[in-house]
Amino acid sequence: MYRPNPRSGFGKQAGAQATRSKPLKRPKQARGKFTVLAIYDAFVRIWREEGWEGVTTRKVALETGIAVGTLYDYFPDKEALLSGYVRHCVEALLARLDADVIAPLDLPWRERLAKLVRITCDGDAHGLPTFDHGMLVIEHLVAEPKHHRRVYDELASRWVKAFAACKDLEMQPSPGAISAMFTAAWGARRYRLLLLAEPPAFDGGEWVREIEAMVLARVH
Repeated sequence: MYRPNPRSGFGKQAGAQATRSKPLKRPKQARGKFTVLAIYDAFVRIWREEGWEGVTTRKVALETGIAVGTLYDYFPDKEALLSGYVRHCVEALLARLDADVIAPLDLPWRERLAKLVRITCDGDAHGLPTFDHGMLVIEHLVAEPKHHRRVYDELASRWVKAFAACKDLEMQPSPGAISAMFTAAWGARRYRLLLLAEPPAFDGGEWVREIEAMVLARVH
């Protein structure tokens, strides 16, 4: 979701809609990566306190402790910042699935698949970057259908790899079954987040446990 040339744009919607604003570059050095993560942290803090309308690039720069010009090196406006943050959330989720679900060699299949479901469905409980109702409802400002498809395919491939890593599973589900389980879990997370600005206090992660139980029961 980064573009090398701010004048070239990232992609256009059908028709005459304007080119969407995107991050200008991806940091490669440690210092740049640290700066961008600090920008994201400030961005989320301001958003949670003041809402989307209260977010400005100047406020984010001040909260981060950097010059506005430094922020503009990466993000020309707050829509570009939102775009970068959304991709940051996705990449963090993919990395966590790789590290905690796919890479370990000694996880029993039940534990591996339980982790797969929990991390996919409840990132907050696993220390992943915040992505809440307010962010989802304006995601359309930066995400085009091709971006949704890319994320879906990336996550679906992790589910396939997670099942392949279950060497102690007597019989592998079919590709269609794995795809259906992933779609049910990921779709449930997004639709629930879209509908519930404030999840019920009594929930306590019960819906995640039910998704986990359904997946384990289907595989068993």
